[in-house]
Amino acid sequence: MAQFPSGDFGAATERFVASWSAGISERAARAQELSERVAALSATADGADGAVQVTVDASGAMTDLRLDDRVLRWRADEIAAEVLAVMRRAQGRLAPQVAEAAAETVGADSARSPSTPTGGWPSSVGSRARRCR
Repeated sequence: MAQFPSGDFGAATERFVASWSAGISERAARAQELSERVAALSATADGADGAVQVTVDASGAMTDLRLDDRVLRWRADEIAAEVLAVMRRAQGRLAPQVAEAAAETVGADSARSPSTPTGGWPSSVGSRARRCR
């Protein structure tokens, strides 16, 4: 049986599993927070000097439409085109909000593999795990 530099493979393994488990739990909590924050997002845009105002929810669905009396003088196709253009503008404002929420909750380390514990592999466990692959 191989000797491990740390002297105790069992203890190193337990520390590894505890660190890995804590890392997974932390990531799950941050992912849940991100999900809740994104679900609560909305964005509003207006067009035609304020004659049309659209609010969309996190999924991009329209939740509010406000039309000024000025649109009564427009043709139906003009109203429709302006509403759609303003809705797309509002939807476009969601992406930066999602990116900001992601940066504030899951952060830059979110791309790191959840199978690697915080602080990396213990040297004895890592070398053994690499030999077993």
